[in-house]
Amino acid sequence: MENFREMETKDGFPAICSREIGFSRPIVFARRFSASEVIVKQLNLYGKLNGHKGCVNTVEFNSSGDLLVSGSDDKQVMFWDWATKTRRLSYASGHHDNIFQARIMPFTNDRRVVTSAGDGQIRLGQVLDDGQVHTKKLGRHQGRVYKLAVEPGSSHILYSCGEDGLVQHFDLRSSCATTLVCCTSLKENNKQLQNSVISLNGIVIDPRNPNYLAVGGDDEYARVYDIRKCWQNSSKDLDEPVDTFCPRHLVKDDSVNITGLAYSYTSELLVSYNDELIYLFQKNMGLGPIPSSSTSLEATQELEEPQVFIGHRNSQTVKGVSFFGPNDDYVLSGSDCGHIFIWSKKGAKLVRLMKGDRRILNQLEPHPHKPFFATCGIESSVKLWAPMETGVPPLPENVQKDPLLTMAIPCLKTITMMIQMKVPGTVTLARYIIQTFFVL
Repeated sequence: MENFREMETKDGFPAICSREIGFSRPIVFARRFSASEVIVKQLNLYGKLNGHKGCVNTVEFNSSGDLLVSGSDDKQVMFWDWATKTRRLSYASGHHDNIFQARIMPFTNDRRVVTSAGDGQIRLGQVLDDGQVHTKKLGRHQGRVYKLAVEPGSSHILYSCGEDGLVQHFDLRSSCATTLVCCTSLKENNKQLQNSVISLNGIVIDPRNPNYLAVGGDDEYARVYDIRKCWQNSSKDLDEPVDTFCPRHLVKDDSVNITGLAYSYTSELLVSYNDELIYLFQKNMGLGPIPSSSTSLEATQELEEPQVFIGHRNSQTVKGVSFFGPNDDYVLSGSDCGHIFIWSKKGAKLVRLMKGDRRILNQLEPHPHKPFFATCGIESSVKLWAPMETGVPPLPENVQKDPLLTMAIPCLKTITMMIQMKVPGTVTLARYIIQTFFVL
């Protein structure tokens, strides 16, 4: 039976046969089939959504998955029926700079959208009965605001993080924002310096326990905060994460920063580094609240190394990272070369590689229920990706046309195994190969 189940995951056809003869329930079949490697390898361009007049920086599905919202350098927010590739609504956000994120608030009948932008504002767009949209400012950071996090299951609670190092809390039922924490350097003897504030690029909430949120920015540490404790300390101007995460070799490395974060449904934390790699941390891999202490540094020698995902290049822009699949079976990332990278979460094997943008691909947004996702980057269109291939190509066509990249992929497979075996110098070698081969 175990062999049959393993075959179901790797090959879609046996799963279909099992469903037809009644060996698996519909919901079990749907989840296994959506997670099969065959389905992932058949992903290809489904269509484009054209309408923006600048780089598209954010795409987001609503909770039911039938609607998609996008935001762009043109400061417009657009609603799309992605199935028919038609635009339902477009409105001026009220921002004075590029929109970096747009989120549809759940349980609002898709009538409330929150946005953040380069002007530091967090704004609310309220869709009225006549189709007009009323916008207002909810709050502001000093500097750009790349990401927002909406509390799971809440129609009114959200959080923002900005280049000023602040994490702010918003309740749409009130008219004011609350600063929960100012993120500061975790390096020893540096907490009292005025320039110790850490600019933040990403914020995510643990879906398994919404009391915890993680942030990442202009240093090597992903910080996890207990929101309840932040409320207690908000009047004391304290920065007290409950845990921090960082690969052992990057501790005290001033040359890296975090551009993207994602939580899985089992509280695994995915972290993407600028000029580095992507790492998957289990909950027990944390360095503690103060990783710069000598005790914590000694403890890192006992910790299991995080899973590492190799191949993309993240140097020029702030790139996100995502899980994909009904059980978060895969990891998605864009790249400076414009490609979409899809790895299996278990084993970090590169499963699919597709050209997603002429220049740089920044954001990937999985559909909440289907093996489908949307992407955006330097181009002015949103791209949609679904299982479209009739066969399962051994390598994507665009990789086979580039002999250097074709040679590099086997090297990266070997390097992945070397990193897992903790061979000294392997990460440096991986950086070199990525910088040499993956600029197409």
